[in-house]
Amino acid sequence: MESAGRATGLSAAALVAVACNAFVALLLLLLCLIVYRACRVPSSPERLPVLAPSEAESQQVNEHKYLLTS
Repeated sequence: MESAGRATGLSAAALVAVACNAFVALLLLLLCLIVYRACRVPSSPERLPVLAPSEAESQQVNEHKYLLTS
């Protein structure tokens, strides 16, 4: 039969697997929390994106393109 020391205990590999699974579960919980908080932030369609050029800048770029191509 099994030895008396290992009859009730888990092997080292099983303990490592349990610890890794617990760590992955914690990371998944953290990811779900981040996604939940990100989805709660209201979006405002009136505001322009930060990286979008303004009307004056786009007109100035178009003028430069025209000057370069002519």
